[in-house]
Amino acid sequence: MNGSAGARDNGYGKSAVNAAGGWPSMAALVSSGIVAGLTGAICIWIYEAVVWVGVQHLLTLGGIPSNATGLVFGKHVQQSLGIGAYVLGTIIHFAFAAAWGVLFALVWPYFQRRGYEATFIALFYAILAWIAMHVAISIASDNHPNYFDPNVVIGGFMSHFCFTVPLALVVKRRYAALRASQR
Repeated sequence: MNGSAGARDNGYGKSAVNAAGGWPSMAALVSSGIVAGLTGAICIWIYEAVVWVGVQHLLTLGGIPSNATGLVFGKHVQQSLGIGAYVLGTIIHFAFAAAWGVLFALVWPYFQRRGYEATFIALFYAILAWIAMHVAISIASDNHPNYFDPNVVIGGFMSHFCFTVPLALVVKRRYAALRASQR
């Protein structure tokens, strides 16, 4: 008799949780990561709308979706694409968020087995994500904020905390639901 006999189908198939270790399958990891990344992507846009638009007046509300296009390809491309910059920026934003979500979902079992809380890991993950994204932006484009400005650094870390904490909580909750469905 195998470990998944009699297990309920939870939308990932009956083998969503590895019977030997009780950890989610690769399909469940990827699915959880995508959902978590998209959740984080929405949360970071809410933060940007409240803080960057409402409080700091750095952008217009409509400028949030096209911001990724300008960061990756430069302001000239962003302006030349017109409405396409909003579409491309939205695709870039959600694609990278989903990728960061999948990466977190893949590394989370390692930390969970060692007893770390998801939100604690998310704080360090936010810093890692901000640094990695902004190094990549610096390489891809010469049109970026001054990354030596403390306001840019602090604001960037805060926005990424608003991304990674919800992301981590979604991954944690989905893992718990997967494991509970296998009992």
